[in-house]
Amino acid sequence: MKSKYMLVAAILITQFATAQNNDAKMKPFIDALMKKMTLVEKLGQLNLPGSGDIVTGQASSSDIGKKIKEGKVGGLFNIKSVAKIKAVQKVAVEESRLKIPMIFGMDVIHGYQTTFPIPLALSCTWNMQAIEQSARIAAVEASADGINWTFSPMVDIARDPRWGRIAEGNGEDVYLGSQIAKAMVKGYQGNDLTKNNIIMACVKHYAMYGAAEAGRDYNTTDMSHQRMYNEYLPPYKAAVDAGAGSVMASFNEVDGIPATASKFLMTDVLRKQWGFVGFVVTDYTGINEMIDHGMGDLQTVSALALNAGIHMDMVGEGLLTTIEKSLKEKKVTLQQIDNACRLVLEAKYKLGLFDDPYKYCDENRAKTEIFTAANRKIAREIATESFVLLKNQNNLLPLKKSSTIALIGPLANTKENMPGTWAVATDYSTPISLLAGLKNKLGANANIIYAKGSNLDEDSVFEERAGMFGKETYRDKRSTEIILAEALEAANKADVIVAALGESAEMSGESSSRSDISIPKSQQDLLKALLKTGKPVVLVLFAGRPMTIKWENENVPAILNVWFAGTEAGDAIADVLFGDAIPSGKLTTTWPQNIGQVPLFYNHKNTGRPLEDGKWFQKFRSNYLDVSNDPVYPFGYGLSYTNFNYSDIKLSTTALKGNQTLTASVTLTNAGKYDGSEVVQLYIRDVVGSVTRPVKELKGFQKIMLKAGETKTITFNITPNDLKFYNYDLKYDWEAGDFEIMIGGNSRDVKKRKVNWSK
Repeated sequence: MKSKYMLVAAILITQFATAQNNDAKMKPFIDALMKKMTLVEKLGQLNLPGSGDIVTGQASSSDIGKKIKEGKVGGLFNIKSVAKIKAVQKVAVEESRLKIPMIFGMDVIHGYQTTFPIPLALSCTWNMQAIEQSARIAAVEASADGINWTFSPMVDIARDPRWGRIAEGNGEDVYLGSQIAKAMVKGYQGNDLTKNNIIMACVKHYAMYGAAEAGRDYNTTDMSHQRMYNEYLPPYKAAVDAGAGSVMASFNEVDGIPATASKFLMTDVLRKQWGFVGFVVTDYTGINEMIDHGMGDLQTVSALALNAGIHMDMVGEGLLTTIEKSLKEKKVTLQQIDNACRLVLEAKYKLGLFDDPYKYCDENRAKTEIFTAANRKIAREIATESFVLLKNQNNLLPLKKSSTIALIGPLANTKENMPGTWAVATDYSTPISLLAGLKNKLGANANIIYAKGSNLDEDSVFEERAGMFGKETYRDKRSTEIILAEALEAANKADVIVAALGESAEMSGESSSRSDISIPKSQQDLLKALLKTGKPVVLVLFAGRPMTIKWENENVPAILNVWFAGTEAGDAIADVLFGDAIPSGKLTTTWPQNIGQVPLFYNHKNTGRPLEDGKWFQKFRSNYLDVSNDPVYPFGYGLSYTNFNYSDIKLSTTALKGNQTLTASVTLTNAGKYDGSEVVQLYIRDVVGSVTRPVKELKGFQKIMLKAGETKTITFNITPNDLKFYNYDLKYDWEAGDFEIMIGGNSRDVKKRKVNWSK
C-alpha cells in the first residue's frame, strides 16, 4: 500500500513539474510570436466563425479558407471529421503568414457518437465516477474525430421547468451541480492537456442563464448578489477550480447589463475573485445580440465586450471588424487586444497544437475509437442508473419476460428521439428505440404487440416544431378514433400495457420553453383509455424536464421516468423494465403539482409566515388557496425494486467548537428481495443567521450498493467548511449557532438531529 501511494505521489510530482516547465516555455514562445503579429492577425485570433460547408479538397479556396490564409480566424466550431479538420488546419499552418494552428470546437454535450443520457438525466445517477467516465468517453471519441474543444459542461442552476435548457444542466442544487461540474471537467481534460485524446472544456453559460424570467429562453435575469453567490455561481467556480480551460458568456443580462459586456462577471468575479487564467468566448453571436439589448451599434458593443473581458467572438465578427477603429478612437487599448490574443494562443499552446497542429487528425483513431462496443456498453449501464422509478404500486415492476406486452404510445418506436436534445454528432440510424429494445431483450420469445395509440400532439404544427433537427415523430394522418381503436385492440390482447408517452426530444433544449409542462392532451386521452381497459399499465415517461403529472401519479400503477437516454436507450429501458438492472436514479429537480407552483425548489427560505409541514390551507400563512405547497415528487426522490430502511442518526457529539469535526451516521438496511443501490443524502439547516437561510441544503451524498438483506453504517464527516455561506457583505464564512442535521433518501423524508456549534 505504501509503495502505491509513493507511486501516485511520484506521478503527481512529475505532472506538476512538467506543467511548470511547459508554463516557463510558453511565455517566451508567445512573446516572440506576438511581436511578429500585425493588429489584424491579433484580432484574427479572437475570431471564431462557423465552419460553413467545407468540402474536402477545396478548403483553401473556400470563403473561410481565404480568411484563414489572411490570419483572420482563430478557430472553427461545429466542423467534424479528421479529413475536413486536417484540410482547414493545413491552410492555417501551411498557407498563412505566421502558420498559427487553429482550435476546433463542437457542442459535445452528452457524448459524441456514443450518446449518453441528457445531462439532466446523468445528474440523476448521483454517480460522479459514471459522469466523469461519460465525459472521458466523449473526449476520446471527439478527439478521434479531430475535435479539441467542447462547449461543455453546462452548469446553469435551473429551478423553472418551463425553461427548455433545464435538460442540459444538472438540476436545482448548487452542491450537487458543483460536484458534477468538477467531474465533467476532469473527464474532458484529464490530467494532461497535451495528450491527443483529451479536449478542452468550456464551462457555460456564465452566468445565471438558468434563471431566465418566466422560464423563457434568453430572457432577463435579475437577482440579488447574495442569491447569486450562494445559489447560482458555485458550479461555475467549481469548474474553474477544476481547471476548465475556457468559459462561455451567457446570452442573458445580469444587473441590467448583458453578461457579454459585464466587467463585474468577466473580470471582477471570474479573474480577480476566482483566479481564472483561461479565455472567455461569447455564445453564438453574443456580441451582436447586444444591439437588440439596446447597448449600441456593432462597434460599441464589440468594444464593451473586449473591455469587459471577452477574448473570442463566436460567429459575429464584431471584434474582427470594428476593434481596429475603436483602438484608433481610444475606446479600447492595445493591451486589452494583446491580452485577449495571448489567452487564445496560450490555450493552443497548452493543447500542444504548436508542437503538432495535426495531433488530433489520426484517421486510424477515427476508425477504431468511435462508437465502439465497449463505449456503448458503458453508455447502456449509465443509462440504467439515470432512470427514476416514480411509482411502483403492488410491485408491478419488474415485468415478467413471459408476459404478453402491449407497447403503446407515440414514443415507443421513435429511435431518432432517444438521444435527446443537443446530440449533434449522433448518427441517427444507430439509436435503439423502446420497441427494438424490448425485442432485443426477449428475442424469439417476444410477445409484444405494438400500436402507436396517438400522435405526439393534436396540433400538427406544434408537432412539427417538436420534431426539428431530424427528430422524426412519424405523425399518423389517420383519424384519432382509428389510431386509438388499434391501440385498445392491442391492449385487450395483452397481460400488461407499457405506455411510452411524454415529450419528444426537441420539446426541451434551447429555445424550447413550454408554458404547459404536462403530457400533451392527445397522449393523456390515450392513457385514460388504456387505464379503462382494466389491464395493468406501466407509464414509461420520456421527458427533458420536470413535468406536471399529478393525475398520472394518482391513477397509473407504475411510472418509470427514462428521460432521453442516448443511443442505447431502448436496451437500457428494457434492462430496467425486466429487472436485469435495478433502478437507482434520484431526481435532481422538484416536480410540481401544477405550473402555478413554479418555481418550486427544496432549498427555499422559510418566510415569516411559514405553513406547517403537512398542513393546507391556513389563512395568513404562505400558501395557495387552490393547491398545497407540496410537490408531487421532492428533490432527491426515487424508488427501487427493493426497500431501504434508515436508522435514527447517531452523532459523535451535539456540542462543537471551532474546527472540530462532527461525525453523523445512519444504519442503512436493504430490506427487500433485490440487490440495489441507494443514494444517502445529507442536508443541513442553519437555524439562525445574520441573513435568512434555507430550510435545508444538500451538503453530502453517498451512493451505496447493498445486497438483499445487507446492512451497512453510512458516515458523514461535517466540518465548519460545510456551514459556510456568503453573508450580506458577501463574506464567505460560517456563523455559530444551532444546526439541524438531516439524513435520508430524499429531501423530504429525512431523519433529523440538532447540534450547537460555537466559534
